[in-house]
Amino acid sequence: MKASEIQDLIRFVSKSGVSEVEIEDKDFKITIKTPPYKRGAPIVEFQQTAPTHQQPQQVAVANPVVQQQSQVATPAIAPTKAEETNNYIEIKSPMIGTFYRKPSPDKPCFINIGDDVKNETVVCVIEAMKLFNEIEAEMSGKIVKVLVDDGSPVEYDQPLFLVEPA
Repeated sequence: MKASEIQDLIRFVSKSGVSEVEIEDKDFKITIKTPPYKRGAPIVEFQQTAPTHQQPQQVAVANPVVQQQSQVATPAIAPTKAEETNNYIEIKSPMIGTFYRKPSPDKPCFINIGDDVKNETVVCVIEAMKLFNEIEAEMSGKIVKVLVDDGSPVEYDQPLFLVEPA
């Protein structure tokens, strides 16, 4: 099988959404695997099965579009996530349950990004065993980021909000 035919096959598999294709002939075997979390970057294994003067080889061929994206450099002055969150305090979940930003579906959110909070300010509710528990900020500051989607399950000690201390 020619390299151009292999590349055409890779493009076809990446566009079709199939997670794995295996083709076996008397002279070779090709397996193309596309990770489910990252479409468009298939992994190709090529093995010759017939005895020849060449050794069996594995060829990794990536989609040219993916190669172009990997060459894009990030600016050196961009802060890392750790640096961005160092100045903030997290409001964490005191229990396991379901996170809600509103007291009921027809009411507004307890808080939004940019709102000031104080020690007793209710920031959300967590439903656990059919009980709705109000979660207070327990600090003063400004809400910078909401880390959990409304209606999502949360774990004990999971960060819910980032607060810039006042």
